[in-house]
Amino acid sequence: MTYSDVQLYIGGAWRPGGAGDTIDVVNPATEKVIGTVASATHADLEAALEAAQLGFDDWSRRSVHERSAILRKAAHLLGERAERIAEILTLEQGKPLRQAKSEVLAGVEMIEWCAEEARRTYGLVIPARSPGVFQVTLKEPIGPVAAFAPWNFPINQCVRKLAAGLAAGCSFVLKGPEDTPGSPAELVRAFVDAGVPGAAINLVFGDPPLISGHLIPHPVVRKVSFTGSTEVGRYLGALAASHMKRITMELGGHAPVIITEDADLDVAVELMIQQKFRNAGQVCTSPTRFIVQEAIFDRYVDMFVEKAAALVVGDGHDPISQMGPLINQRRIDSIRCLIEDAVSAGGNLRTGGNRIANKGYFFAPTIVTDVPVTARIMNEEPFGPVALINRYRTLDEALAEANRLNYGLASYAFSDNAATVARLKHGISAGMLSINHLGLALPELPFGGIGDSGVGTEGGSEVVAQFLETKIVTQLLGRK
Repeated sequence: MTYSDVQLYIGGAWRPGGAGDTIDVVNPATEKVIGTVASATHADLEAALEAAQLGFDDWSRRSVHERSAILRKAAHLLGERAERIAEILTLEQGKPLRQAKSEVLAGVEMIEWCAEEARRTYGLVIPARSPGVFQVTLKEPIGPVAAFAPWNFPINQCVRKLAAGLAAGCSFVLKGPEDTPGSPAELVRAFVDAGVPGAAINLVFGDPPLISGHLIPHPVVRKVSFTGSTEVGRYLGALAASHMKRITMELGGHAPVIITEDADLDVAVELMIQQKFRNAGQVCTSPTRFIVQEAIFDRYVDMFVEKAAALVVGDGHDPISQMGPLINQRRIDSIRCLIEDAVSAGGNLRTGGNRIANKGYFFAPTIVTDVPVTARIMNEEPFGPVALINRYRTLDEALAEANRLNYGLASYAFSDNAATVARLKHGISAGMLSINHLGLALPELPFGGIGDSGVGTEGGSEVVAQFLETKIVTQLLGRK
C-alpha cells in the first residue's frame, strides 16, 4: 500500500506546519523514506491551544450519555478500519502485521471500556451536621490536556489517553510520535468522524523540546499525560509541577521474571518467548531480567535459547515473520553497546547479539546468561530483543534481585506452589504482576507503575478519574 504524508490536525482541519517544515518517515524494514510528517511551529501550538479551549467549552457541556454514544461510534469506526490502519502501522513501525492489527483492535476495546465508564463518574451525597444542609461532591472534567505518546505502540498509547480524557469531557493537544505518525492520525480521524468536535482533539508533531516547553507551562493546559522514558518523564514531571499541573506518567521498566523450580517450564518458556520478543522487545512491560531457580536453570535456558533462535525475523508484511525490525539505527547501536558491556563483564552470550540482514534495522533475538548485576544492561532498560537470564538459590535472593532497581512497572512469575505464589504476590514490588499467564494491559485493568516507572494509572475502573476534579457543593435548603 502507499503511505500518505501526515499533517497537523488543529481546530478541525488537517494542515501543514506554519513554516512548511516536514520530517521524513522511514520504513524500518527497508530504511526507505515512505512519507513525511508536518512539523509544528510556536504559532501552530498557539492555534492548537486556542482550539483546545474552545473544544473543551463545547465537549465538556455534552451529557455523559452523548459522549458515551460518540465514543462507541468511534470504536466501531476504528474496528471497521482496522485492516488498513494495521498496514499503515506496520509500514512505519515494523511490527508484524498480525501484531499491528491486534494493537488496533485492542484500541477498539479501550474506547468501548471508556465509553461505558463515562457514564459512571459518580459523586457522593455526604451526610450534613445541620438540618436543611445538602452536601454533594461533583466530578467535573479537569480541562484541556497536553498528551505525549511514544512510537512503539502509537495506537495503544494514544488511545489510552484520548478515550479516557474524552470520556471525562476533556479536550486535547496530543503530541504524536514523529517516527510513527500515520496510525495515530487515523485514530484521531476515527474520533472526529464519530462526532467528537474537531476543536476537542488537536494533533501536532515536531521538535519534542519545543512542543513540551510550549504546551506544559501554558495556562490553557490543566493536565499532562506522558508515556516514554524515565529520563524524559522526570524532566516533564518537574516542569508540570512547577506550574501546578496534574500529571500521569507511564515510564520505563526493567521487568523481572521469577521462575521457581516447581513451575511448568513449557508454559514459562512459551509465554515469555511471546512477551519478550513481541514488537522486537520495544515494550515498556517487556520481561528482561529472568531470575531462574538454579535446579532448573540449565534446562530453562536450553529451552529458551532453542525457541528464541528459531524465531523468524523479517519484514512485518511477510506472514511468516514473528519479529520485525527495531525502529532505527540508534536502537541497534544502543543495544549492541549494552550487550558488549555485559559480555565483557562476564556474561555468557548464548544466541544472537548481532544485526542481521543488509537492509532494515533487524537484530537477532539475543540471550545472555550469568550477567553480573554491575553490567549496564542489568541496570538500564535495554528496550530491545534481549533476555538476561541469571540463577538464584533461595526465594529471598530472587525477590531481592526483582526489587533491586527502582523501576516498578511490570513483573512476571511462574510457580505451581500456592505458598510460593502467596509470597510472590506480596513480595514483588511493582505496579503490575502477572503469574503463570499473560494478563496485563487489558482495558478493565489498571496500567501503571511505581518508583521510576511512573505516577498514576491508565485503564481499569479508575480510567476516567485521572481526568476529573472533585468539587464539593454544600447548600442550605429552604431559602428563597
